[in-house]
Amino acid sequence: MEPGALPGGPCSPGGGCCENLPCLTAVGGSPHAELEPEEHKEPLSEDDLYCRCLSRTLCHTGTPVTVGVFAPCTHRLFSLLDKVTGFMRQDMAELEASEELRGRQRPRSPKGWGLLQALWYLSFYRAVITEGHLRRRALAFIFIRFSAWQFAGCDRLWAGLVTALCHSVRSHFGALPLSVFHVLGSRPRFASGFSQREWELKRGMCLKLWGMLLALGVGVAVLLVALLVPGVKESPVLKVLGSGVASLSGSGLVLGAVSILKNLVVSEKQKIERLTNSERFSSQLGFMSKVRAEVQALIDFLAFMEVFERRRLRVVLEITSLELCYPEKVAGVLNAVNTLLSDANAPFIFILAVDPSVIVPCLEQTGCMKGLADNGYLYLNRTVSLPFSIPEMGARSRLHFLDAAIQTREDLLYRVITRNVERRRAKGCSVPVDRGDADADAVRCIHEAFHCLRDTADPLARYLPGCGTHVRRVVNTIPITLRLLLHRAGGSGAVAPRAAAAWVVLADGWPCRLSWALQCAEDAWQSPAAPALGARSLWSIFEEHAAELGALRQALHNALSLDGDPELFQSFLQRDFPFTARDARILLAVTVNLDHSIRHKMGLLRGLDRLQAAARVNRSVQCPHPE
Repeated sequence: MEPGALPGGPCSPGGGCCENLPCLTAVGGSPHAELEPEEHKEPLSEDDLYCRCLSRTLCHTGTPVTVGVFAPCTHRLFSLLDKVTGFMRQDMAELEASEELRGRQRPRSPKGWGLLQALWYLSFYRAVITEGHLRRRALAFIFIRFSAWQFAGCDRLWAGLVTALCHSVRSHFGALPLSVFHVLGSRPRFASGFSQREWELKRGMCLKLWGMLLALGVGVAVLLVALLVPGVKESPVLKVLGSGVASLSGSGLVLGAVSILKNLVVSEKQKIERLTNSERFSSQLGFMSKVRAEVQALIDFLAFMEVFERRRLRVVLEITSLELCYPEKVAGVLNAVNTLLSDANAPFIFILAVDPSVIVPCLEQTGCMKGLADNGYLYLNRTVSLPFSIPEMGARSRLHFLDAAIQTREDLLYRVITRNVERRRAKGCSVPVDRGDADADAVRCIHEAFHCLRDTADPLARYLPGCGTHVRRVVNTIPITLRLLLHRAGGSGAVAPRAAAAWVVLADGWPCRLSWALQCAEDAWQSPAAPALGARSLWSIFEEHAAELGALRQALHNALSLDGDPELFQSFLQRDFPFTARDARILLAVTVNLDHSIRHKMGLLRGLDRLQAAARVNRSVQCPHPE
């Protein structure tokens, strides 16, 4: 049974529903009503649903937890992180509202008057983690996005991770509470029974404080008597005794104040930076223990603030851009997550937003693989406790990415139209009218091509790339391709906008296979049968020479890795968009999103292969085998 559940039915009074969710069936809702969009709201995309489910799970999972968000597209990773963060904020507000409906104590914040109250508790009370606190549903997230690329130049990337954590927590709560906790605070303890008392007086601290104040008062009183009372002024013993007692008691208070001031000025981030910058100290045995002590103090402070704020605290550390760092630094970050930040009571949620196809080879190049058979996947599996591999982008998610990319282009097109109208109306316009008409034709064709991409009934929408970066590449390339076509055709489009958009998608999705088909077609144009080649489909040309491409697979391995699904390439050219060799020759002149060096390399390899084949034939003719 979970700490937040009570005997009885899931919707019994005072009971908790599955995963501590607010009871929805009691008011006529379904358990998954939060995932069902209302009629007046825009339907959630597939990525929204994935992120919604992940955020709801992270609100109720135990910590520390390391979430591996795996996706090959960096642009999509950042978009998913933003969605998860947004949904977690929504869940945070809903859980706090449900606590208020249950009549629980409202959460409080260490701001304003709450700061004075927090300092009072930090100085004289010790927090006790009770069963009632563990049953609280109110939740607060502290989001930290750590870009490893920003610290890629330092020798110890993991230290940047720890300093970012300390700096963000300090900024969230303020420097003063954390400084007071370092000097006067104590580690919270768990209640020994079912007591609901969350604070216990630190009797030792109170006795020390009152003792020093009493000694200070006595010392000051003796000193005043020795200085002011007639007949006693001549006694040097009372003067020495009074000044000594007052100095000793006052020095304790001054030292405490100086310690707080020192921690206020020198942050945890600066302490760790000094430790890592000292080469002499870093070579000593206790270096890592010093860093871990700072992290442990931070964890204890968060546990204290949980009880004070009357809600659970979770630090969400989003680690991005690890793919841009050197292998040893990548391993250092993962080791820090596994060791320094993996305390059993640490309220940390680590989200590793990485591409495994890049991270795994990096890990396999480091020394951390010893004992794991140099298997980077095994090491990653031991680090990640909640894998979340992003499926392929759904149709609705692709449409959202496409709309976001087209929006920027629509703004540009609107400026083009506005500029043309202003030029026509201006007196003494130096721009010819036919140029404005050409721009208007280009705008019309571009809008028509974008409409085909957005039309879910059009087969072209099915071939849109599943990566946000590639979607933006397609959207940015289509206007250039259409304008080039219009200029080459003298104002009348020789190729329909839908066909031009399809060609751009083809070149972006399968650059290697398309380059091979174009190279084979170019070689065929140079043969005597070239006039009959124009009507042949591009797929039939590719299919005829596919075996030759397979023989060159090793030499073209890197280029072939750029291509998408080969079966989709076949259905694209064979069924939905049967481009001919003549179409390809026209479109090749305006294709700007295809790396022509791939095709040139293919031409060299193909020519070399033919020369070698001809040389083998000549040798066989000159040296026939004996019968």
